[in-house]
Amino acid sequence: MKHALVTGGSGGIGAAVCRRLAAEGCHVLIHAHRGVDAAQALADDISAQGGSAQVLVFDVTDRAATADALHPLLENQPIQILVNNAGIHDDAVFPGMRDAQWHRVIDVSLHGFFNVTQPLMMPMIRTRWGRIINITSVAGIVGNRGQVNYSAAKGALHSATKSLSLEVASRGITVNAVAPGIITTPMSQHSFDAPTIAQLVPMKRAGRPEEVADLVSFLASERAAYISGQVISINGGMV
Repeated sequence: MKHALVTGGSGGIGAAVCRRLAAEGCHVLIHAHRGVDAAQALADDISAQGGSAQVLVFDVTDRAATADALHPLLENQPIQILVNNAGIHDDAVFPGMRDAQWHRVIDVSLHGFFNVTQPLMMPMIRTRWGRIINITSVAGIVGNRGQVNYSAAKGALHSATKSLSLEVASRGITVNAVAPGIITTPMSQHSFDAPTIAQLVPMKRAGRPEEVADLVSFLASERAAYISGQVISINGGMV
């Protein structure tokens, strides 16, 4: 049974990914920082459905705490599927953006990627099989007003995805990014009303977390062994 770690696993997209990977037979490590109760409820539900899951609690921006949480797991079995889903947005037009808003968003999405991914690499390389999937955003492709910090973090992850994919391609490890557009989650529900969605999205609707999870599940499977270094959009035709 492969072990799969999903950071931000208690959120809308993260929870859908956890459920999908568990249904595919993975033991799912559901990461949470503040949403511990939601993560535990998700793990209990997955177990009740016959799946395998456990909760990990740590702050992805804290490198030492992240290492302390991950290293004991790696002593028993490598984590071969990693979904870097943890991310936040703290929006403001750039001239009025506070230092804390910039650093907080960059810390979670970009530094969190490094803090979580780097310790997993050598154990994954030794198995000569792995899947790393970074959940980014359409904002990292085309930008978005009021989200210079968020767009910068996600755009940097696109570049990191491409570079890391080159380093590990010969070891049977793929690295891809999934860039959702407007997805119905608690994080986005107050940002886009129905008329705005109809204007922005050619399909005239928001996406569902399960649709993102289906793409992530495919990229985490054997069927996607020849796909690496790609930024794959899932946005209803926005770009």
